[in-house]
Amino acid sequence: MAQGKTVAESRTEMTELVLPGDSNQLGNIFGGRIMYWVDMAAAMAANRHAGRVAVTASIDSVEFLHPIRIGEVVHLIAQVNWVGRTSMEVGVDVYGENMDTGERKKTSTAFLTFVALSQTGQPVEVPPLILRTPEEEERFHAAEARRQERLKKKQKASRL
Repeated sequence: MAQGKTVAESRTEMTELVLPGDSNQLGNIFGGRIMYWVDMAAAMAANRHAGRVAVTASIDSVEFLHPIRIGEVVHLIAQVNWVGRTSMEVGVDVYGENMDTGERKKTSTAFLTFVALSQTGQPVEVPPLILRTPEEEERFHAAEARRQERLKKKQKASRL
């Protein structure tokens, strides 16, 4: 197994400009566009951590707290929160920035689970996560709790 990696080693930041083709009739960005960018940022963080291809296994609920308008900038910050044997949880925080005023608001947070795959498509082990700060430890433990809830839901769904 590979040596561990810190949260900072795989942290990914993306910045996107909201254009008219990204928005609805009200001039607000499509939720689906945000979800696409969230998945992209999370995939980059997961791939960096795993050192190989990692694919999306699940996305927890996403809430849109504030609209982001045409002409505003979207900032996405993705980091690995938790690592298991072959899977990882990546958290993505999304911020909207008004370019005229400089005001920045957190607009959503999403948690995605990724599985690292070999070249033949089989799950493979990922490096352990090295936690350096109390915030990273807090995010790790919160991710463990979310994982337990996902496993309960999956088990319940398999019985239906």
